[in-house]
Amino acid sequence: MSLKLTKRKGSDQWYLRGTVRKQSVFESTGTDDKKAAEAIRIKREARLLADSIHGKESSITFFEAAVSYLAAGGSPRFLGEEVDGKWTRLLGHFETTILHTITQDDLNTAGDKLYPNTQYDTRNRQCFTPFIAVWNHALPDNPRKWKRPKKPKGTTVVRLKPVRAGTKPVGYNRAAQFVLEMSPANAMVMTGLFYTGMRPIELFVLSDIMVNIPGRWITLENTVPRGIPIHEFLVPLLVPLVERGGILFRSPRGTPYPVRDDISGQMKTAIRGARKRSGIGGISPYTARHTVSTQLVINGVHSHIKDQILGHAVDDMSRLYTDVPQQPLIDAINTLPVIAAWACAPWMKDPVGLAKQYVNGMGARNDLKRVQN
Repeated sequence: MSLKLTKRKGSDQWYLRGTVRKQSVFESTGTDDKKAAEAIRIKREARLLADSIHGKESSITFFEAAVSYLAAGGSPRFLGEEVDGKWTRLLGHFETTILHTITQDDLNTAGDKLYPNTQYDTRNRQCFTPFIAVWNHALPDNPRKWKRPKKPKGTTVVRLKPVRAGTKPVGYNRAAQFVLEMSPANAMVMTGLFYTGMRPIELFVLSDIMVNIPGRWITLENTVPRGIPIHEFLVPLLVPLVERGGILFRSPRGTPYPVRDDISGQMKTAIRGARKRSGIGGISPYTARHTVSTQLVINGVHSHIKDQILGHAVDDMSRLYTDVPQQPLIDAINTLPVIAAWACAPWMKDPVGLAKQYVNGMGARNDLKRVQN
C-alpha cells in the first residue's frame, strides 16, 4: 500500500496516510497546497522504501541526525540556530545533506567556510567536535577516523590574535597557589578540573549518578560517551559531594552553574579575583585541561591512554565500555602530582560544610566584619 493524501476535518492542510513496507504513516505535510503536498508525498514514500531496503543510514540527513542527537541529550553548542527562517552554522551548512555521504573534504570545507580567519583550535572546537559527536550518535556502527585541524608546524607562523588565557599549561605548584586564593566552591571546581582533565562544561553537569567512587570511575554520556578515571587525591572531595547527591559542583550560592549555548564565563569574577590575590595571571578553567595533558606526557603516559582520558580519541570499542573502570587509565591519572598545601585545604576535608563560604575579602559577610572592626 502506498501513501495517499487526505485531509482531516476542520483542517486545510494535507496529510499523508498509508503503509509502506509494514510502516504505518499518518502525518501532516505542513501545507494546504496540493501540488506541494504531492511532492512531499513522493519524497516521503521514497525515503521509507530506501530505509526499509538499505537501512536508515542510507537516507538520514545531517539535520535529522542532529535532531536525534539533541533529543538524546547531546549539547546544542555550536550546532546552530534558526535565524529569520534559516539555520546557521553546521545545521545550515549540512542541513539536507545525507549524513553518510559527507567526506573529510566536506568537513574541512565547512570549517573553512564557517570559521574563516580563525585558529585551528577554534575550528576544531566549534566545527569538528560537534559534527563528529552527531556522526558517532547517528552512525555508531560506521565509525570513521576524522582528521582534525592541527597546529601549523614551523617557526614562521603568525597568530591571528593574542594568546588567550587558558591556552597554556601551568605547573601544579603554581596551580595550587592560584586555587588556594579562591572561595571554596570555586576552588573545588578548579580542583576537579586539574585532576580529571574534564572540560568545564562537562564538570558543571557532573552528578552523583555518574560517579563510581569504589571503582574510581566517572561515566559521561551527555555528548560522546566516555569514561574518566578518578585520581586518589579527589576521593576525599568527591565522597561528601556524592553523598549529598545531585549536581556535584555548585556555585557559592549553592546553585548549579548555568550551562547554555548563550552563557559563558560562569567563573569570570572568581577567576579575576584569584588572579588579583595570587598575582598569577593567564589561568582560566580551561588551563587545567592543558595542564593535565602536558603533565601526562611529561610523566611518560602513552599518548593513546592520555587521549582516552581527555576524550580526544574515543574509538568505537571504548564507547562500548564507558562505564567499566579501566586500570591503565586509573594508574595514569594517579601520576599527576599532589601538592601538600592543596591537599590540606579546609574545604578538601569538609566540601559541603564550607561550600558557601567566601575567601577573605569576598562576600557581604566578610566585608561587614571588616567594616565593623
